[in-house]
Amino acid sequence: MAEPLRPPSAPWASAPPPRRARTGGWDLLLVSLAVYVATAVGRVHQLFPVLLPLKPALLSALLAIGLLLLQQSGQRRLGLLRSPTTTCLLGLLLWSALSVPVALNQGLAFQAWTDFARTVVMCLVLAGGLRDERDVERVMLVYFGATVVYTAVVLSRFQLGADSWRLGRLYNYDANDMATLIASTMPIGLYFVLTRRHLVLRVFAGVGLALLAVGQIRSGSRGGFIALLAVVAFVLLSFTTVPVRARVAGLVVILAVAGTTASDRYWTQMQTIVHPDQDYNSTSEAGRLQIWKRGLGYMAERPVFGVGMHNFAVAEGTISPLSRLQERGVGVLWGAAHNSFIQVGTELGVPGLLLFLGVIASAFRSLRRVARHPPGVSAAARDRARLAQSLMAALVGFVVGAFFLSLAFADMLYTLAALGIAVGKITRSRGAIASPMAAGGWALGRTP
Repeated sequence: MAEPLRPPSAPWASAPPPRRARTGGWDLLLVSLAVYVATAVGRVHQLFPVLLPLKPALLSALLAIGLLLLQQSGQRRLGLLRSPTTTCLLGLLLWSALSVPVALNQGLAFQAWTDFARTVVMCLVLAGGLRDERDVERVMLVYFGATVVYTAVVLSRFQLGADSWRLGRLYNYDANDMATLIASTMPIGLYFVLTRRHLVLRVFAGVGLALLAVGQIRSGSRGGFIALLAVVAFVLLSFTTVPVRARVAGLVVILAVAGTTASDRYWTQMQTIVHPDQDYNSTSEAGRLQIWKRGLGYMAERPVFGVGMHNFAVAEGTISPLSRLQERGVGVLWGAAHNSFIQVGTELGVPGLLLFLGVIASAFRSLRRVARHPPGVSAAARDRARLAQSLMAALVGFVVGAFFLSLAFADMLYTLAALGIAVGKITRSRGAIASPMAAGGWALGRTP
């Protein structure tokens, strides 16, 4: 008996889905990027002065730029970096350059712009140099490890005395800056605790998280405390790629460590968050509320280009309503904005503020698209979603902490933005390879 005729099908209709190409492990470019992140964010060369003569930040940056330009193939092509975040970054860089000629102090503004140009270039080099999810994980681990080392060194070298219940000026950062860095790092540590199979890595991440919790308490930062609460809320409510029990267990351990190491003086200070009338930030001309009001005034007076990068303090001492007191011999504090958004709006005008908001919002939106994976997708897609949610939580920690600090041009933000660009780039590339084939195979399979 003859076999029944079967409809012809294209040879690729029943072919298995393409395998994800393995890009290998560490190479020289990735090592250079890791060294750069460790120095730019973790400040390891300041922690260990023996490294200073080697200039690791400068050498790693130059080496990474050169290697990326020589490796323009595959996932490292610069053309893959096209994204709304990249557009906003380049727009912010351009607008800050245009503000230099009209700055209150042009020399200070130009020096700040050159530093920011280096930051933006390295942000794009970092995003361009990451080939796949494993590379993103490696850099996240460096970000986490460098922050843990920074915190450990600070806790070992800066002891709290009888007259001091919190840390003060540290290496490059002050205690408030460190608290925000820790808040942005904890979700990354939680990612490695809850999602990696390697026991050694999970133990390291767990110990690191406990150390970061102690550092958060010793910082005595109210802004850092609020940032930590925001991260906790985001992880509990939006970290859908990890079971609820695992999320709760991890956060309970972190909060338990923080609670057992906090002093009565710490909790007394935190209570001023809900009782602002008892705090100098609400009552003093040098407090944050009055500084923010003056910053909004500078923004209204110079709405297009602002007062110039890093010129907020200059504005406080020259065009502030308080500056006239200097004519009568009364000293005036040339202080910082203590709010990253007011800092940008004052220094770069309303267009600069919109571009800065665009960097953060577009990075968050890009990660959210990756995180919103439909049910039944591949394990690789679920891993990317978990990665994206961890970076979203890190951005939440930074943004909330930066609301109380002048960190608009800090490397930690642009490192997180680079990781967001890289995740989006990798996801788009995977979709461009797999989607047409999958769609074509499904349609041909349905053809009678």
